Amino acid sequence: MASATKHFQFVEDLAHQVHDLSADTFKVMLTNSAPTTANAVLLDLTEITAEHGYSAGGTQSTISSSGQTSGTYKLVLADVVFTASGGTIGAFRYVDLYNDTPTSPADPLMMWWDYGSSITLADTETFTWDADPTNGIMTLV
Repeated sequence: MASATKHFQFVEDLAHQVHDLSADTFKVMLTNSAPTTANAVLLDLTEITAEHGYSAGGTQSTISSSGQTSGTYKLVLADVVFTASGGTIGAFRYVDLYNDTPTSPADPLMMWWDYGSSITLADTETFTWDADPTNGIMTLV
């Protein structure tokens, strides 16, 4: 299981009310170029080519739950499945989560997952980004 690394700007964006974690549209995109903690918006990344079942900008992940219990907030998103159709998807190694709702800044980045090596999906193969329905993608304490 790949572990998440946050983009540092995400913390400031939370403090400046850029994100509404209970209602905004979150998308998962694929890249084969290593993200860094200094990346702030989607345009800072190099996305894989949109073809064969992969759409430019990635795929939306819906909010399963968003709330706090005993002072700990948890965001749970639905898994995203990418399916190659009519050719290959990739190669990609990183999955990046961003917020597609804000216009200023546009498409602020949140966090990414490193899968350790490049992945290429052959025609009909699938890749599932597991958003962890138990622990969520993030907790705030």
